[in-house]
Amino acid sequence: MNVLILDDEREIADLVEVYLKNENYNVYKFYTSEEAIECINKVELDLAILDIMIKGKDGFEICKMIRNKKFKFPIIMLTAKVEDNDKIAGLTLGADDYITKPFNPLELVARVKSAIRRYTKYNEKNDEEDIYIDGLEIKREKHKCLLYDKEIELTPLEFDVLAYLASSRGNVVSSEELFEKVWKEKYLNNNNTVMVHIRRIREKLKDDTKNPKFIKTVWGVGYKIE
Repeated sequence: MNVLILDDEREIADLVEVYLKNENYNVYKFYTSEEAIECINKVELDLAILDIMIKGKDGFEICKMIRNKKFKFPIIMLTAKVEDNDKIAGLTLGADDYITKPFNPLELVARVKSAIRRYTKYNEKNDEEDIYIDGLEIKREKHKCLLYDKEIELTPLEFDVLAYLASSRGNVVSSEELFEKVWKEKYLNNNNTVMVHIRRIREKLKDDTKNPKFIKTVWGVGYKIE
């Protein structure tokens, strides 16, 4: 598995590299955004760890570039800030996860493993049945989503969120349940991750946020697809 690390704090980048290499990942480590971008364009990556506050093109810009190029590998953002706005901004641009400095390297490794498992599962075939909902088609074996026969570009994480809601059609799924089933982590009440990913999926489905056709918000409870 190929993992990219971008952080201009050399001690952090070097530490993360050691821990990931101990888990037998191939690590591409960079201290500048220019070198990282060159690697992204040349190497088939399985995950990227991007520092937000870096000179040149910052982590937000690189995250956006990766998603604009239709690369679907997971992205973990590193941030020295704890404000929700920074976290929401990264997730809105297509990041899968974020971790705040200072962090426990073992926690970061666990996040990396979780994201790569999801990405690997996304690229594997399975025997699950397709789901059809009023013009929306979720091909679970091929991990594709079609809206009126046109493919919708979803990240593996977005696909898993939509597929879980669709498989629970007619039932309300709480943010806690959705997070723990898809992210495989304990849910915290102040976590905006689910909300941001639901917003991104709605945008890609061109769903009216005030009167959504597919993913409906049940205020104070969760989300459902009818």
